[in-house]
Amino acid sequence: MILVAGGTGRLGRLVVHRLADRGLPVTVLTRDPDRAAGLPAEVLVGDVRRPLAFGQVDVVVSAVHGFAGPGGGTPQTVDRDGNANLVDAAKAAGADVVMLSVQGAAADHPMLLHRMKCAAEEHLRASGIPWTVVRATAFRELWVELLGRSRRPLVFGVGDNPINFVPVDEVAALVERAVIDRSLRGQVLEAGGQNLTFNQLAATVRPEAPRHVPPFALKVLARVAPPALARQAEAALAMDTIDLTWSRD
Repeated sequence: MILVAGGTGRLGRLVVHRLADRGLPVTVLTRDPDRAAGLPAEVLVGDVRRPLAFGQVDVVVSAVHGFAGPGGGTPQTVDRDGNANLVDAAKAAGADVVMLSVQGAAADHPMLLHRMKCAAEEHLRASGIPWTVVRATAFRELWVELLGRSRRPLVFGVGDNPINFVPVDEVAALVERAVIDRSLRGQVLEAGGQNLTFNQLAATVRPEAPRHVPPFALKVLARVAPPALARQAEAALAMDTIDLTWSRD
């Protein structure tokens, strides 16, 4: 049995379908069973932000994230603590763990999400259970969707900083491989795609020139906005300035 936490999300759904297409039994862990409707999987209701217990499980796949998902999660409560709960439950069940992380995860990274994913990876390695980590760059489809919500794409910041965008199905394929190939235990696998600026990505979405939220406005939002919006503004500032490129070399 393979348990997929975050199986109702953008990546998780693809992973569930890929595994089910192989004829493998899959269970989706979700807070809201209605979101799992139509998935070829059993449903287990649970919240990774609380201690968990599983029955017979061979592999736990963590595709959870708390950056901007539903339910009020945060990188601290979901990406760090939620992953720790998943790892602890997997250890008790004698299961392997395949964890989705982010490219560049590090304890001193400027972005909160990357720091919390690093903490989750460290907890996983310290657990002593068989593990594989899949580190991915930014999901191209997510940002295309966000940019395409209005007639003129809205870019946060100057938009000239190169960022690596990866098709989410390529990440799902790598997660699938990590699940079925136990020779990959103890390894960190990387998934990346094309380096583009937000302005270049916006040009693939709409012919109209994008609008911009200037950096000074993002700095104000990061200080005075509600926590979720402030977190997004901080991330936007980082994505507009730091090196988020990736290469296979």
